[in-house]
Amino acid sequence: MKKWVAGGLVVVAAGAGVAAWVVRDENGKPAAEPVATVAVGTGAVTAAVAATGTVQPAAIRALSFAVDATVKSVGVRAGSRVAKGAVLAFVDDADAVDSVAEAKESLSEAEDRLAAAKSAEAKAAAGKTAAATSAAETSIASTSAAAKAAAASAAAKAAAPLAAAKAVAGFSTATAATAHAASSASEAAPNPPLSVSGTTSTTVIGAASAAGGTGGQGGGAEASAAGDATFVAQTQVNQARYALAEARVALAGTTITAPVAGTVMAVAGKVGANVSKGATFITLADADAMRVSAAFPEADAGSLAVGQNATVTLAGRVGEKFAASVVQVDPVGVADGTLVTYGVMLVFGKQPAGLLAGQSAAVEVTTDWVAESLRVPSTAVHDAGGGKGTVRVAGSERRVGVGLRGDQYTQITSGLTAGELVVRSW
Repeated sequence: MKKWVAGGLVVVAAGAGVAAWVVRDENGKPAAEPVATVAVGTGAVTAAVAATGTVQPAAIRALSFAVDATVKSVGVRAGSRVAKGAVLAFVDDADAVDSVAEAKESLSEAEDRLAAAKSAEAKAAAGKTAAATSAAETSIASTSAAAKAAAASAAAKAAAPLAAAKAVAGFSTATAATAHAASSASEAAPNPPLSVSGTTSTTVIGAASAAGGTGGQGGGAEASAAGDATFVAQTQVNQARYALAEARVALAGTTITAPVAGTVMAVAGKVGANVSKGATFITLADADAMRVSAAFPEADAGSLAVGQNATVTLAGRVGEKFAASVVQVDPVGVADGTLVTYGVMLVFGKQPAGLLAGQSAAVEVTTDWVAESLRVPSTAVHDAGGGKGTVRVAGSERRVGVGLRGDQYTQITSGLTAGELVVRSW
């Protein structure tokens, strides 16, 4: 065996050239192994958590026909990308067209009945007004006649004492006797009191009023019946209008169009198939609002919050990173054996083109950060806790103040100055 000495390095050759080397000091004793050091620097410190996820549409729309019918055309298949308003499929609409025509005819008939009912109601109202006017005129005439009769009776009663006075004033004995007899006869049979005329007047007026009231009641009954007919006719018109609106909706529902631009995820039938009203026929994913769904272990979930920034990398797009942010953190975890994870939803700051539903993604969420501070590699700090940690400087350990501890760097708050050398990893 041969050996060569070059400075402090001893090289030993043995066998078939297998070599090993050790470092010795100037006295030939083994020297301490060199250690890597790093200078205390300044910069940003960030803390982040990572997980995997998938790209998902923010909204999935289940599209269906509005009638029971037979499929006549299907223009898409799973995976097709469609624009907003594109016709995707339609069914036989013959029955729906007939229903609209029948609904229009029913509405026209109902409107005719309403017009006739309103006309009858107007005539009944006019008749009621005429009857009331006639009754009033009859009442006025009766009242006038009664008043005239009462006045005549009062005049006759006033004339009788005047005639008796003239006889006493100097007419012949026979005349006086005649007058006396007449006066006696008059006293024996006095004129009816004035109140009788009042009673007659009241009776006449009351009769006239009763007659007028009867006429008014007859006109009121007729007008009421006409009003009921109008109400019924208006109700029928309202029902006919609603039926027509439903028929038109059903006709429009014989064709499925894309409510938004998106990707067809599934088609439930083909041409010739019978479909039911309301049953999902096409499932469409909204292509303009894709999100990333990820699951984080419970150890990391506690540091996640809505609004935090993140970066997303997509399968098949190596080297590209896309900015995103957290919009939802599930409040309840999902257990899989002993592992509990929490769902997190993220949205892109600017959605990349060509995203596919179900595409794999890697997510890194920044949970905390410090813009500018003293920092050392996180591997240089041991026993971190309670705002303190231990580093090695010039062969000895030193307790220092630590702040945010990130995956790459740890913030130094006290105990070190910029430029000092610390052991990178120990």
